[in-house]
Amino acid sequence: MPASAAASHRSWSGTRASCIAGLLAVGACLAALPAAAQSTKERLTRLEGQLARTERLLENNQAMQTELLQRLQELRSENQGLRERLDQLAFEATQSGDRQRQLYLDLDARLQALEAGGTAAGAAAAGADGEATGAAVSDADSYAAAFEQLKQADYAAAQEQFQAFLASYPDSELRGNAQYWLAETYYVTKDFATAKPEFQKVIADYPTSRKIPDAWLKLGFCNYELEQWADARVALSTVTSRYGDSTAARLAGQRLEQMRAAGH
Repeated sequence: MPASAAASHRSWSGTRASCIAGLLAVGACLAALPAAAQSTKERLTRLEGQLARTERLLENNQAMQTELLQRLQELRSENQGLRERLDQLAFEATQSGDRQRQLYLDLDARLQALEAGGTAAGAAAAGADGEATGAAVSDADSYAAAFEQLKQADYAAAQEQFQAFLASYPDSELRGNAQYWLAETYYVTKDFATAKPEFQKVIADYPTSRKIPDAWLKLGFCNYELEQWADARVALSTVTSRYGDSTAARLAGQRLEQMRAAGH
């Protein structure tokens, strides 16, 4: 074979080999494409799944937040309603306490009028015999005027008039009641230190007064407010032991139970 032909043959062989190698490389690349595409598709699927789960979580959170906000609003409304109801009950309790105090005062006034009636009748009889009638009637009138100030919650005026009554009528049968209500004017104004010895005077100076159970009760209450626990227990226990069927005894028992619960 001529030299030129041999060279041409070698050149073609080289070119052919190069083409075959190139085709093999392209084939390898083409073969690798499906695997890469599959990997990319799987990653895309995973990402889409994660995105979907994230969206669901966000939706759930939004729904939960909406529900929580709605519940919070309901609780706020309920709390406001309860506060309004509590205020109403507190007002009603205050009003009820005022009504009960007024009823008590009215009842006490009627009883005192009956007590004073005997004294006034005696004075009228004395007048028929030509004797002076002013003193007995005056003590009843003076007492009634002081008691009216108490009913009107004018405690300063009531104090002055009860004190004037006690100074002016040393022999009046209404002195025990007057002393009790004088003490009460200090108690209702929370001057417990002053009220305490005034209630003690009822017990010491008027042992037959029908106000004795109430005086013991209020003496216990004064000691309670002054945090004199031992004295409070003595006074309240006296009420429960001596006057067991009375309203005063029931109230004393309640306060003793309250003290026990508080560790006093």
